Amino acid sequence: MSLRVAVQMDPLESINIAGDSSFALMLSAQERGHEVWHYDVESLAWESDGSPMGKITAHAAPVTVQRVAGDHFTAGERRRIDLAQDIDVVLMRQDPPFHLGYISSALLLDRLKGTTLVINDPREVVNAPEKMFVLDFARFMPATMIARHLDDLKAFQQKHGSVVIKPLHGNGGKAIFRLDESGTNLSALSEVFDLTWPEPHMIQPFLPEVSEGDKRIVLVDGEFAGAINRFPGEGEFRSNLAQGGHAEATGLTEREQEICDAMGPELKRRGLVFVGIDVIGGKWLTEINVTSPTGIVAIDKFNGTDTPGLIWDAIKRRHAAM
Repeated sequence: MSLRVAVQMDPLESINIAGDSSFALMLSAQERGHEVWHYDVESLAWESDGSPMGKITAHAAPVTVQRVAGDHFTAGERRRIDLAQDIDVVLMRQDPPFHLGYISSALLLDRLKGTTLVINDPREVVNAPEKMFVLDFARFMPATMIARHLDDLKAFQQKHGSVVIKPLHGNGGKAIFRLDESGTNLSALSEVFDLTWPEPHMIQPFLPEVSEGDKRIVLVDGEFAGAINRFPGEGEFRSNLAQGGHAEATGLTEREQEICDAMGPELKRRGLVFVGIDVIGGKWLTEINVTSPTGIVAIDKFNGTDTPGLIWDAIKRRHAAM
């Protein structure tokens, strides 16, 4: 059975098709005969119709995608569509940051429950921001503090030496800073963070094991689907591909398999179908990415797998069970 799919994501003109996971999912949907639409989250609207769900609409365009750089999509006429009546599946794929705008759109999409399947489950996306949900699995994490008060940050740094501090709701390796054992500039950096973000900040020991790789592991409906090991670029300690890192093919260590086995059932229960977790040095869990995970293009390139296909298989099973 073909599905009518609406993808809520950033403008198609801006993506790099060589590594974009949303584009890979759209291409796979099209190859399976599904009808694909695209809309920007800013066009999402709710209007009262006397029911608790209301009428949820977006200004969307039907699209055809092709793997041709610079000519990777063709869009039809944009029009206002009813996401309950005109669409079977919504992919919530706009990039973070995870802020009130992101949360608001997720809570609107949550009202589609029972009529249109939204992936990942929007209510659970709100409940599971990357650096907060991971606290449920703190037994696999390095020492961590989430705090805003400078005295707390200083005490943690003095205890652990060289540390990494990062925004609690950041993404793509942006604004992650490493401080040496002296803690020089911690006060100044704390001031900058406090002025930029209202939430507390995350601080962890710097893990030398990052030289062994920062592994992105993808789980599909709670099951391991593939992994890549990412290494920092020259002069960097961040291994995110968006920050100049490079990737290699990899499998799972015994510890990483234990992590996947521990969280898999919970991901499935929550309706978090496409999830990317980050593990440093084969043992330290640092994030659980649920908002707009990436990495499947590189995984499939190295392993000859079809991760978008696995994701669509899981989506079809969930849709059929509605």
